[in-house]
Amino acid sequence: MFHHIKELQYNAKPTKPDPVYAKKLQEVLGGQYGEITVMMQYLFQGWNCRGDQKYRDMLLDIGTEEIAHVEMLANMIAQLLDGAPAKEQDAAAQDPVIESVLGGMNPQHMIVSGLGAKPDDSAGYPWNARYTIGSGNLLADFRANLNAESQGRLQVVRLYESTTDPGVRDMLSFLIARDTMHQNQWMAAIEELEQTQKALVPSTFPQENEKQEVSYSFMNFSKGEESAQGRWANGPSYDGQGTFEYVATPEAMGQVPILNPAPAYIHGTPVNGSIPPDTGTSAFDKS
Repeated sequence: MFHHIKELQYNAKPTKPDPVYAKKLQEVLGGQYGEITVMMQYLFQGWNCRGDQKYRDMLLDIGTEEIAHVEMLANMIAQLLDGAPAKEQDAAAQDPVIESVLGGMNPQHMIVSGLGAKPDDSAGYPWNARYTIGSGNLLADFRANLNAESQGRLQVVRLYESTTDPGVRDMLSFLIARDTMHQNQWMAAIEELEQTQKALVPSTFPQENEKQEVSYSFMNFSKGEESAQGRWANGPSYDGQGTFEYVATPEAMGQVPILNPAPAYIHGTPVNGSIPPDTGTSAFDKS
């Protein structure tokens, strides 16, 4: 059960309207690594968590906080759109750089949402639930969460650098700080899980069932051998179960694939000019 209070988690008030910047800010609201994504990702991971209750509680803590971040960004975008008639878009487009990159404000901010935020990215693409990851394996999910927070913090920092509005920067500085905490949080949780299970996901699969002769082989499939200098090519493997080896010229290990001719009802290309025998039935005739 959720309760809403009127106060925002942190201030979200720009110094002045900026409809073009509002379009940019949509990315960290409804983009692939935006706040809606991490909100939904953490909440569903928490609701579906079947493991230790401390992880469930932690996921619901951070997921609920992300709802607050969505609210902050939505309010900030709405205020950046205050008093933004169509002429603002035309004025912004007079700058050839802005025109080529942004083309002025997002017209849907006026036409569709009535000067309000939308669950879209900065290009107007709607937020998609396929951005979220929730596998039921906490180690796999927490690594995905670390990536989401890393990409999200990077994008917010870039947005911070692209505005001089003190109010916007103040809110973004708060979000950046929370992303600092969240990256550290996921790294701590990942380290804790790795101490109680193998570093590989899933840790429950018997390794003898995999083709172990290639389990720790780094294969050189591009021109040059600079990759041989990496930690991944020499020495003990990260999971402690093997030794990395560098394969400079990997060889094909499989067969030459030769497919059987398609039956007549497919009407494919005849092999060597021959026509496959007509079975008298098609796939649709079979029950």
